[in-house]
Amino acid sequence: MTDLSTNTPETRSGIEIRNLYKIFGARPERYVEAVRKGMTKEELNDRHNHVLGLQDINLELPPGKISVIMGLSGSGKSTLIRHINGLIMPTAGEILYNGRDVVKMNEDELREFRRHETAMVFQKFALLPHRTVLENTCYGLDIQGIARSESEKVARKWIDRVGLAGYEDNYPNQLSGGMQQRVGLARALANDADILLMDEAFSALDPLIRMDMQKVLLDLQAELKKTIVFITHDLDEALRLGDKIAILRDGKLEQVGTGQEIVLRPANDYIAEFVREVNRGRVIRADTVALPLPPESERPAMTVKGHTVLEKVARRMSERDERRATVLDAKGQPIGIVDMPTILTAMVTPATAEDADEEENAA
Repeated sequence: MTDLSTNTPETRSGIEIRNLYKIFGARPERYVEAVRKGMTKEELNDRHNHVLGLQDINLELPPGKISVIMGLSGSGKSTLIRHINGLIMPTAGEILYNGRDVVKMNEDELREFRRHETAMVFQKFALLPHRTVLENTCYGLDIQGIARSESEKVARKWIDRVGLAGYEDNYPNQLSGGMQQRVGLARALANDADILLMDEAFSALDPLIRMDMQKVLLDLQAELKKTIVFITHDLDEALRLGDKIAILRDGKLEQVGTGQEIVLRPANDYIAEFVREVNRGRVIRADTVALPLPPESERPAMTVKGHTVLEKVARRMSERDERRATVLDAKGQPIGIVDMPTILTAMVTPATAEDADEEENAA
């Protein structure tokens, strides 16, 4: 298995997707050029009975980070993630990892790539019902031919890490949905693969269990620094998990950026509507809205870290009956100040033309 002690994000490459097209149908290669020249998804289907799944996807997924690909049903997000490990092959384009193009791998190379460099966590858990928790967690290692005496040590470690110690001998039907998904996560981590693909992994869970699993993932990622590609249709989940977020619509990328960038600077009306109901106070950070530093003698005594979201900053200031705070960078150096009016203004969603029309009609 890979020794991650010498395989840090700094020494690994990310995943680079270049000019990717996927057309479903009998002769998809015929229509790539037509799509490039402007043929729409509807025209392709109506005229040629082919379905446009993905259109000209160019995306870099950084190493050691969580990249979230999101969109509504039918946007192409699950199709895209299955290209990364070669479960679906594109009609055109490249998928590069460590200098290798997944699209050009032969069957043996793909098999090895899937076994050793990628792992997948599914929405429906995909556990083997006749295997115990321990046996399910060992499954990927069994396929690699690792002796059970060794694989069980690894599996027990990850079962413990995901909070299932004591359930090693239980079967999937004896576990709750959240516990089953923990087994799926333990099985993926046991493979020690650099790339972790998670396709709507928490979507089938109840809201509280879902938030608990998000925390488990974030806690593990803080230590492991895997290259994670996470698929979701839930914007709140994307904003909580994603270091980088890519939003798809009808197979096309609408916007790529950090959660803050997408919320503060939506690329178009579609994205603006998408993020309209977001709790901005849980996304926007203090360093984003920090005002210039005043003279040292006038700086507020209260300090906050720059990465702290505004909701927490406002709460702390209220608790201490403060109106201003000095913002510190990662090294503890002052970079600006925030005050309560600035915080409250940033937390309010900007009015749209539609809002203005509604107010005028109401008047």
